[in-house]
Amino acid sequence: MTAMINKKLVTATAGLAMALGAVACNSDKLTSLNINPNAPANVPVTTLFTSGVAAAAAQWYGWTDYRFGEILTQQLAEVQYPDEDRYTRIGGGSTTFYFDAPFIAELEDFQQVIDRGTTASQPGIYGPALIMKTWDYGIITDTWGDVPYSEALAGSPTSPPSTLKPKYDAQKDIYTDFFRVLTKVSTDLEAAKTAANPGDLGTADLLYSGNLTKWQRFANSLHARYAMRIVNVDPVTADAELRKAFTAPGGVFQSNADNAELKWPGDGIYNNPWAVNFASRDDHRMSRVLMEPLNTYSDPRRPIYAMPAASDGAFRGAPNGITHAKGAAYLSTTSRPGAVFYPGTTAYGYYGGTGNSFPSFMMSYAEVAFIQAEAAQRGIGGLAGTAASYYNAGVQASMAQWGVSSTDAATYLARPGVVYVPATGFAQIALQKWIALYTDGLQAWAEWRRTCVPRTVQPGPDASESIVPRRLQYSDTEYSVNAANLDVAATRMGGDEFQGRMYWDSNPTAAPTYFAGCGVRDVAPQPAP
Repeated sequence: MTAMINKKLVTATAGLAMALGAVACNSDKLTSLNINPNAPANVPVTTLFTSGVAAAAAQWYGWTDYRFGEILTQQLAEVQYPDEDRYTRIGGGSTTFYFDAPFIAELEDFQQVIDRGTTASQPGIYGPALIMKTWDYGIITDTWGDVPYSEALAGSPTSPPSTLKPKYDAQKDIYTDFFRVLTKVSTDLEAAKTAANPGDLGTADLLYSGNLTKWQRFANSLHARYAMRIVNVDPVTADAELRKAFTAPGGVFQSNADNAELKWPGDGIYNNPWAVNFASRDDHRMSRVLMEPLNTYSDPRRPIYAMPAASDGAFRGAPNGITHAKGAAYLSTTSRPGAVFYPGTTAYGYYGGTGNSFPSFMMSYAEVAFIQAEAAQRGIGGLAGTAASYYNAGVQASMAQWGVSSTDAATYLARPGVVYVPATGFAQIALQKWIALYTDGLQAWAEWRRTCVPRTVQPGPDASESIVPRRLQYSDTEYSVNAANLDVAATRMGGDEFQGRMYWDSNPTAAPTYFAGCGVRDVAPQPAP
């Protein structure tokens, strides 16, 4: 199986690198921006699907995660090269690659699989690709806001005509289409279970090996994620879409066995992106913002999420948003990320761990249980269970996901401040969900923007912005080739600014956990190390 995955990941890596290189090295090739040279029409859909999943995982769980998502949500901190942590290297020029790459690589692959699977009337082929395309677009729109969507892949060889100037769809319209697509996929996959020739991705499917029920649950769970994300701006639609998600064929995730995760081969060539980074770089430490609740409640995930500080063996986080000169004091006195993320021997020491093969979690049962807990707390979604029962299930699922015993999880759930209390339920659900999203920084950042939990997330003393960014700026490439459409989108969000408000983030005071100082820098100095 590992050899098969390795072969497929070769295709993904080569396709991504060559497509990006063709654009970067020759501006005359911009007309091929939406054409993947490694995915002609005669390439098997199985190869395209594997390529797309691998490219997407490398995209969103590599630099984009540990340099942007984890830093913006302050689960990690930078102490040697703190440019992202100070917001001085998160502008459009620095993030152009991360905006452009999905359209060049995985989205093109997924669209071809969708087109060809649809033509062949095979839901087992087009269904998973539609789910992955929606998952991918969810990250893109939640990071930038309004983005090219309905016309973005019109340059596909299977989806003419070509266009270099796709319109930027309003995020509200994108979300509406998410709900439509995910409802259709769940229904189509149900019918496929009894079809004579539904199509089967088999071992080319790196997530579920062609299991249609697992894919249904992923579709329905994503449906629930997006429904809850709009709850502050449109609670009526959020309620209706949550009900659809929870009652759709196949249901949502039922246990960690349903988790959408990519298990990396870890053979020294195709490794978890965090392990690749930590093999040669030692500039990340745990953030104080995450370590505070882990320490306060003696969280049994603490020794898995983090290493003890080299200086005294304590678990301690570093402040965010400080200069390189200040960061030196924290190198030995604060915690590195856990040994499970390290590839054993690194360029600067031995830290144990099997990080090369550690999975990337695309969506977990724990997240779904916390969505259900919040829905029950709000009295929406039509659920029969209580907020407390779903909350407990979410904590237990996260503990199990990270290898914590059920006994230690039960002890943790009984601690004051952790045990569920209805009066503080919204804040407890939001905090535990945010903690559980560790290593999925862009989702944790989105949840913080929606809830303002943890309250301690704020720019550091040397950050270039006084408010935590709410979005990233658009790609410089788009300013070159699609400025008119970009300007329309930027105007809708109040400008292409870090503080621009995307659709679901446009009514923050509606959150039960909102407070006036959300994300605003405190003028009081941070404690010394």
